[in-house]
Amino acid sequence: MDDFLQLAGKTLVVFGVANRKSVAYHIGKTLEEAGAKVVYVVRSAERRESVAKLLKDREIYVCDVEFPEQIEQLRGELAAKHSTLHGFVHSIAFADYEGGMKPFHETGKTQFLRAVDISCYSLIALSNALKDLLDSDASVVAISISTTRMASESYGYMAPIKAALDSSLCFLTKSFSQFSRVRFNAIGPGLLKTSASAGIPGYVDSYLFAEQVIPRGQAVQTQEAANVALFLLSPRSSGISAQTLVIDAGMSINYFDGDVVRRATSGD
Repeated sequence: MDDFLQLAGKTLVVFGVANRKSVAYHIGKTLEEAGAKVVYVVRSAERRESVAKLLKDREIYVCDVEFPEQIEQLRGELAAKHSTLHGFVHSIAFADYEGGMKPFHETGKTQFLRAVDISCYSLIALSNALKDLLDSDASVVAISISTTRMASESYGYMAPIKAALDSSLCFLTKSFSQFSRVRFNAIGPGLLKTSASAGIPGYVDSYLFAEQVIPRGQAVQTQEAANVALFLLSPRSSGISAQTLVIDAGMSINYFDGDVVRRATSGD
């Protein structure tokens, strides 16, 4: 079957491409390979200029989701060129780690609420703004994390925010069911090698540890996460709704691997 995922000819919006390492970039590229029309949205004019070099001749819009007026403007721009959208990808997250990682109880209110606004509330705001453009069977996919209950110092206060994002999938699915069959899901990758993650204090060490714990000895690849996102965006996943699909290559089953435990307890 040449079009097994049934994405050819469909129009989808991808938010959040920053560079070639971005999850959003891999998703957009793979959607295009599947025959979909992909519209890209980035957060600033400067980002559009840099991304345009990577995504030559693509349709790229600017929307900083912190500002409701920009979301409304984006809605108008998309409506002017596309009568129907078959889904969108929310790959938007922000955390201010200026000053280094602090104990969770020292999280600043302003830091936390801004991160919630950009990383979680923006999914709700964009869904509401684009609801009249979405096909009745559209699919929305957000980028979450593999677990929000692992209290990792290297991820700080973002895990509780991703937990809120995961919960929002359920409520969006329910509220949209009043007038459509739009599905809201997320992919939850394990540690990925992206430019954004490289800026998180302590992340690289956690990534290297993950490679020891994962049974296959190799961390999750960004393309692997993109492949699952494509499935969720496609009609082939029509029975999946309000879920976060974990993509961790088996890491969560192997924390007590014998070799890892021996190295930790022997001091090697």
